[in-house]
Amino acid sequence: MLLSPTPMHIPDGFLSVLVSIVLWIAAIGVITLAVRKLNQSLAEKDIPLMGVVAAAIFAGQMLNFTVVGGTSGHLLGAALATMLLGPWAAVIVMTTVVATQALIFQDGGLLALGGNIFNMAVIGVFVSYSVSQILRRFLGEDLKGILIRGFAAAWSSIFVASLAAALELALSGTSPANIAVPAMAGIHALIGLGEGAITLGALSFIYATRRDLLKIGPTHPTTSKGVILGGLGIAALLAILSPLASAYPDGLEWVAEQNGFLEAAQDSAYTIIPDYIFPGISNEAVATIAAGIAGVLIVAAISLVVARSQRQADPKV
Repeated sequence: MLLSPTPMHIPDGFLSVLVSIVLWIAAIGVITLAVRKLNQSLAEKDIPLMGVVAAAIFAGQMLNFTVVGGTSGHLLGAALATMLLGPWAAVIVMTTVVATQALIFQDGGLLALGGNIFNMAVIGVFVSYSVSQILRRFLGEDLKGILIRGFAAAWSSIFVASLAAALELALSGTSPANIAVPAMAGIHALIGLGEGAITLGALSFIYATRRDLLKIGPTHPTTSKGVILGGLGIAALLAILSPLASAYPDGLEWVAEQNGFLEAAQDSAYTIIPDYIFPGISNEAVATIAAGIAGVLIVAAISLVVARSQRQADPKV
């Protein structure tokens, strides 16, 4: 049976207005800094890579995987983006993905968007970066070292981001900390294993085919063309497979259901491509694939535009 992806991010109603505003301010501050930092850290060959990574993460996030006890998890992708692009470009990529999911696909609330960006594009990225950099000192740059720190960074990004979400729920009065924190930590510790495994597979493939993208090999002479075609091909394949996603609730939804605050979730005030189902297509599997392809193209285009504009703003970089 083909299924459509389930919504994955914090909806409106879970966070108080005050907490949401504070998280919006924090997220905007980091995004602004990240955009400025692109002028100092973005290499020419990273421009197409930003678009490809954004597209692949968007498509990968549509493939919820079953965990245990009737729940599911999904790729975050912050660790992979950080290891390929560095933290500042990864913040932009993750922000593009999360914002597109909320604005176009009604996945996550608009008021809660600042919190979702902060948890995934800020905490997810900088936890990944910190863990990866610490382990890099001890493990080196061989395949074993890359895989170990990639797995650790990926697992940590999921786990710490879930703790942040739990604390935000507690501060909002949605669920007491002594309930929200252990519940979110427990289920996301398991989801993090899936995140780590997916990251291992991606890093292994990149190491075998284009290790220069991991900054440890000679630059490939056809970097841009190869990355664009290969990466978008993989993203399209993931979008085509998206109807196979687990229909079980994701970790946050499961915790909300188990602890009695799921009914606090508010529906979006408008819809464009709700629940990753492209309107006007009667076949749900085809509608999901069409939504995935649309999302892949949107996030790739936005990331490329941001990267190109920042590069042109300071051509000497």
